[in-house]
Amino acid sequence: MNLPNKITLTRICMIPVFVVVFFLDGILPFALGIAAILFALAACTDFIDGYIARSRGLVTNLGKFLDPIADKVLVSTAMLLILTMKESVFGLFGGAANGLYIAMAVCICVIMARELIISAFRQIAAANGVIMAADKLGKYKTTFQDIAIFVIIFAGGLSDVLSPTYAVPWDRYVAYFGLALFAVATVLTVWSGISYVVKNKQVLKDA
Repeated sequence: MNLPNKITLTRICMIPVFVVVFFLDGILPFALGIAAILFALAACTDFIDGYIARSRGLVTNLGKFLDPIADKVLVSTAMLLILTMKESVFGLFGGAANGLYIAMAVCICVIMARELIISAFRQIAAANGVIMAADKLGKYKTTFQDIAIFVIIFAGGLSDVLSPTYAVPWDRYVAYFGLALFAVATVLTVWSGISYVVKNKQVLKDA
């Protein structure tokens, strides 16, 4: 097994550690902050293993199989965990909390639906011998998703350690920033999905 594949496996192994630390909130000081950092480190390995594989000519079928799975499981897990943060993150927004929480749930459903659709699309393409290269939009949406998730979970960590009487509500500001990034990520996700299908529409045509 080459180095990029080992890094990918490391990312997969980090997912359960990330989940366990996340749920230690209330037991371990600043657990959500630590979970956010673990997520960021795991997300960074996605760029590292890809760069090493391409630059050193170490692209393998195993890597092509493991890398997208590791990426999607990591992001999907993190998004589902965010939905458990109704009080620690969305509770920061007072009367707007329920509306923002519902909007987040809808965005997560849209993102996950896009991933399922594109995965099925790729399966059809592979069955017909069509190779579809990743585009820049897909890379942008992944970057925005990763940063937004990190910021949102980190905001939850701040809300745990900052006193409600603290002069500057940094946790709320950070949460606002994270939600704004997630909105951008959702738009990019939908845009990249549509673009991907349109550019490769021949896949859906009967021979």
